[in-house]
Amino acid sequence: MKLSKSERQAQILTELNGTASLRVAELARRMDVSTETIRRDLDEMTEQGLLNRTYGGATRSLSSEPAVSERHTLFISERERIAKATIPLIRDARILMIGSGSTTVHVARRIAVEMRDITVLTHAFGVATVLSMNPTIKVLMLPGDYHADEGATVGVHTVSFLNDYFADAAILGASGLAEDGPTDALIECASVYSAMVLRSSRTIVTADHSKHGRIFPARYSSWKKLDQLVTDMAPAGSLARALTQHNIDVTIAD
Repeated sequence: MKLSKSERQAQILTELNGTASLRVAELARRMDVSTETIRRDLDEMTEQGLLNRTYGGATRSLSSEPAVSERHTLFISERERIAKATIPLIRDARILMIGSGSTTVHVARRIAVEMRDITVLTHAFGVATVLSMNPTIKVLMLPGDYHADEGATVGVHTVSFLNDYFADAAILGASGLAEDGPTDALIECASVYSAMVLRSSRTIVTADHSKHGRIFPARYSSWKKLDQLVTDMAPAGSLARALTQHNIDVTIAD
C-alpha cells in the first residue's frame, strides 16, 4: 500500500533524523512513487521550514543538526587530523575550557594521550570521559541542565559556574562557520561557548570543512574576539576574507 502525502512527508523527516542528506531518486525508490512526487513533497516541506532543498535532494533545516552520537560517525579522519594539529597550539596551557561536540571529543582524546598535569573545565560528558583515561588530568564537570542530544550540561547554572574561572585557552567546535563568526544549532550550547570565550585568554575553533559557509541560529562570538581556527581545508570566499580581516590564525590539518 502506498503512503499518503502526510505519511510520505513524515517518513522523509524520519529518514533525515538518521542521515544528513537525502537524494530524490533514492526517496522515490524507497516509497515507490515518482521523482516528481518527491520533489513536490520536498518543495512543500521547504516552504514550511522543515528542511532545505538541494540540487537533487534535501538536507535538514538549518535550525537542526544530528545528535552528537550521530556526528561521531561523520568525518572521522578529518577530525582526527584536526585534533592532532590542535595539540601544538595548546602545549603551554595549564587550564583549558572545552566545549561539547564531536570534533572537541577527538581533541580531548588527543589531549589525554599527549598532555599531562593540566586542568580542564567542560560541560560535555564525552570530553570528560575520554580525558579520564589520563589520571594526571583534572576534570571539572560544569553543573547545569542535561541536554541529552548533545550529551552536555547547559543553562544558567553552567554559565554562572564559568564566571568564577579563567583559562589559558578555550577549544570550541561549531555547527557552522560564517563571515560573521562561528554559529551553533543549539542556542543553549552557544550561551556556554560565549561564556568560555569571555573567560579564556584565547579561543581556538576546531571545525571540519563541512561547516564552512554554513549558518545556524546562534552565533556565539564574532571573529574579532577569537584567535585561531583549525580545520582540514582552506576556507574560501567571504569566510576566508573575514578570517583575514580579523587576523585569525588558520591552521590547515594535513
